[in-house]
Amino acid sequence: MGCRVVLRRLRAADEEEFVRLAGQSAELHADWVRTPADPEAFREYLGRFADPAAGEALLIERADTGAIAGHATLTGIVRRPYDRAVLGFAAFTPNAGRGFMTEGVGLTVLYAFGPLGLHRVEADVQPGNEPSRRLVHRLGFRREGFSPGFINIGGVWRDHERWAITAGMTTSLPPCDTNLMP
Repeated sequence: MGCRVVLRRLRAADEEEFVRLAGQSAELHADWVRTPADPEAFREYLGRFADPAAGEALLIERADTGAIAGHATLTGIVRRPYDRAVLGFAAFTPNAGRGFMTEGVGLTVLYAFGPLGLHRVEADVQPGNEPSRRLVHRLGFRREGFSPGFINIGGVWRDHERWAITAGMTTSLPPCDTNLMP
């Protein structure tokens, strides 16, 4: 894996591009995640991360063009004795299926283990979401269980597989700089 992507925090200036990409990607995300696809939803989403204790909202950008390939979040951060977070991620259609998300999510995990000082990152993936299942498996996450009716997405309580990785399991993660870009 190369270093074809960089991470940076989501910011208000990203609204127009993020909303446009989310709208273009609505069909890709339909059953899996609700990505803010209008200005009001974007501002509400960004506002949830105003307090660093709430977690991190990150953009995964292509290093060559600066184009947004997708986004990732680290939420539900719990410190000692757990030092864990829940990972969320979604690709945007123009760059989906090209490996950028594997690298970007890998960097997000390394950022969690490095600068954030966490020990464990969990990812909840719907059983039918094969691209996300393959991605977390490729990065070294292990499947730990199954939770019926676990997360409400679009008004429906959906089953999820529970995947996790710990700081000692990082051999499949990209050897790139995990510092956030400005």
